[in-house]
Amino acid sequence: MAPKPIKRRFFGEQQRFALALVAPAALILIFFQLIPIIMGTSASFRDWMLFNPKKTWVGLAQYKAVLTDSGFLTIVLPNTFLFMISSVVISLVIGMMLALAMNRAFIGRKLVQTILLLPLMVAPVIAAIMMRWIFNDQFGIVNVVLEALGGTGQAWLVQRWSAFSVIVLTDVWLWAPWFGLLLLAGLQSLPKEPFEAAEIDGTTAWRTFRYLTLPMLKPVIIVCIVIRAIDAFRTFDTVWALTGGGPARQTELFSLYAYEEAFVFLNFAKGTAAAIVGAIIILVAGLALYRALGHVRRAG
Repeated sequence: MAPKPIKRRFFGEQQRFALALVAPAALILIFFQLIPIIMGTSASFRDWMLFNPKKTWVGLAQYKAVLTDSGFLTIVLPNTFLFMISSVVISLVIGMMLALAMNRAFIGRKLVQTILLLPLMVAPVIAAIMMRWIFNDQFGIVNVVLEALGGTGQAWLVQRWSAFSVIVLTDVWLWAPWFGLLLLAGLQSLPKEPFEAAEIDGTTAWRTFRYLTLPMLKPVIIVCIVIRAIDAFRTFDTVWALTGGGPARQTELFSLYAYEEAFVFLNFAKGTAAAIVGAIIILVAGLALYRALGHVRRAG
């Protein structure tokens, strides 16, 4: 009598155990990420007002409405890219200075590193409210100091560029320590032999930084820039709590535009179309930025 063929299970015990561990996170991802994205994508092709739930199919009409909106093209996108570039560049420069300073041995270095962690523990909304009080035109501490020094107080949050500068300042205050700590970790992981050789040769500190530190630190810098640029593009809470996009929508960023279209003007379809347009823009910009920085790294 021929032996019965052994049935092999598609998944072994280890694979089933791994799937059981991954399943809760996968279900959460599906229900709270994938399904909302699919629903939002479907809504962007319809005429879907929250007070008119007919959901008539209109094709690319909502995308056309977004891409032909003068406010989106002349205010929102320029503000968003200007905010992203200025915040990332200033935070990177300050973070590099902090990292270089903390990479030296001095009394109280651990205490300074701990203090630098404090902005990372503050919620962006709290930081924005704090800055709003600091730059208040009537009793903010900035105007108090200016008047004490013989100057005149300014309505910081009423004018476009002064309000925009306060937004950038708030974001830099929040994220410069993040750059500093990551760059410090990168500095401390670099080999010491090239720096010891440069010190023996009498190389200046600037040349050591320019030709040794910076090239070897480029991988860390690239990762920091790409991650932070993507996060800066979708900034919402800081601007919403600080200026609400004002004055007269002059400091409005992409995230506020999509939010207001969907939940203030109740045009859910246009809001989701704007969100998808923004996702495509940041995807293309992120890939282009990564390729450009990678090319600079290879050239260096």
